[in-house]
Amino acid sequence: MSDTPFILDPYIAKIPDFPKAGITFYDISPALEDAYAFSQMTKAFCEKARSYSPDMLVGIDARGFLFGAAAAVTLECGVVMIRKTGKLPGETIETSYSLEYGEARLALQTARHIAGKRILLCDDLLATGGTLAAAESLVTKVGGIVCGAVCAIELTGLKGRDKLSCPVSVLQTYEY
Repeated sequence: MSDTPFILDPYIAKIPDFPKAGITFYDISPALEDAYAFSQMTKAFCEKARSYSPDMLVGIDARGFLFGAAAAVTLECGVVMIRKTGKLPGETIETSYSLEYGEARLALQTARHIAGKRILLCDDLLATGGTLAAAESLVTKVGGIVCGAVCAIELTGLKGRDKLSCPVSVLQTYEY
């Protein structure tokens, strides 16, 4: 095993004008399909997650589930899903948020036992911060203590972390 840090960028596909003109979509699919890249990305994600000493992780729909679940196994803690509205059974709380290309809603089951626990938010991308801020709001509303967020990619030029009241760690940054 090498001491050289893993570089994620070569495993990220850059798709211009998706989902609409002027937006570049940073696709982690190549990193997920490559066994070495996925393993190294997961290890790096877990290292960052461990530094927050979470009691539980929250994976955000949908790619955040991949990282949240993998990190939860490694860190030996539970994982909860925050999903798009209408995807979870039972009683939920919901919130709306803005994306860089539209509006959306997220939901969290009220039956999840996160009150009083240190919660780490996990997602693939921090762009405008809308999704993570909505997740942070939901966790706080049910009594969870958001200790931080870990994302695979951050688009620094969109200043999404400014919308969060928790620290953020990322594996790869791009301006836009």
